[in-house]
Amino acid sequence: QVQLVESGGGLVQAGGSLRLSCVASGRTIRTYDMAWFRQAPGKEREIVAGVRWSGSATYYADSVKGRFSISKNNTENTVYLQMNSLKPEDTGVYYCNAGFRFVSTRPGNYWGQGTQVTVSS
Repeated sequence: QVQLVESGGGLVQAGGSLRLSCVASGRTIRTYDMAWFRQAPGKEREIVAGVRWSGSATYYADSVKGRFSISKNNTENTVYLQMNSLKPEDTGVYYCNAGFRFVSTRPGNYWGQGTQVTVSS
């Protein structure tokens, strides 16, 4: 079992930045592809960004390309999401996911509890 705990969310003005962290415990995430998903009010959960287990490749949704950056530190058992140039439409609950299917962009079995990101205009 992998337990995931997200942090770093908050309220920020449009154009600002936030850095989300996802700390894993219970098992090393060294061999897991990892991802961040988000869910806005009234919408389905969607993929934001993913990273291969080795960190050798990344995936980004078109809506965040050039603004967000995902990284994975296997030593710290942590995944990060650096979010720059935030927009109001980035508002939502951000979830960390372990076991992400990199090719299909479908989520894996392990989820964190989520962290709220609110971007004001």
